[in-house]
Amino acid sequence: MSGTKTAHLRLGVNIDHVATIRNARGGEHPDPVRAALAAAAVGADGITAHLREDRRHIRDEDIDRLMKEIGLPLNLEMAATEEMLEIALRHRPHACCIVPERREEVTTEGGLDAAGQREKLAPIIRRLGDAGIRVSLFINPDVRQLEAARALGAPVVELHTGAYCDRTGLEQAEELARITKAARDGVELGLEVHAGHGLSFGNVKPVAALPQIAELNIGHFLIGEAIFIGLGPAIRQMRALMDEARAGVHAA
Repeated sequence: MSGTKTAHLRLGVNIDHVATIRNARGGEHPDPVRAALAAAAVGADGITAHLREDRRHIRDEDIDRLMKEIGLPLNLEMAATEEMLEIALRHRPHACCIVPERREEVTTEGGLDAAGQREKLAPIIRRLGDAGIRVSLFINPDVRQLEAARALGAPVVELHTGAYCDRTGLEQAEELARITKAARDGVELGLEVHAGHGLSFGNVKPVAALPQIAELNIGHFLIGEAIFIGLGPAIRQMRALMDEARAGVHAA
């Protein structure tokens, strides 16, 4: 099963930082829902939005509108709290990705410790699953965390690619090897494997080429690149790089 190949590598576009720009000044512009619709128009397979405890970017009304106005699956990133659980159960998005969250962090700094938080996570995962919501755990590429995800009943994991993206040379190659092994291990355990955090035009292809990975979630880079070339062209270029990488896998 470790050689299983996913034909189409899905692209989930994270629109959080459109909301970050909006919130820097207040008001309603730029509209993250408009960004989601634009992403859908150029081939995104899904939309990701992280509703943080402090509402620093995405707000509750954004989730309301995303559920009503977009035709793509919504992946709601959320902390493992009762407040976020109730919001997820009220909206019932396609998927919820449980992520670690610290109020003082600038961005998510690492993967969820699923292995060390089983008692806290188990009832949340169970209630989301009972509501028909597909649960994903955002974890570091580590077999202990993969095994915990399986034991908890989460059908999907998203591998944190931040360490890979932050390094160069031999260190980056070592991080890619960790991701490669984790992707294989995840599939062997019966999990669907996604990946994301920090991916860009320059580093996406080695990750996209991993045949066990079904989906990449990319946001900050695409929104930043949109300032220079537009959101549509940025997503199209990312999509093309992903497709090139996956085509190379099938040609091999």
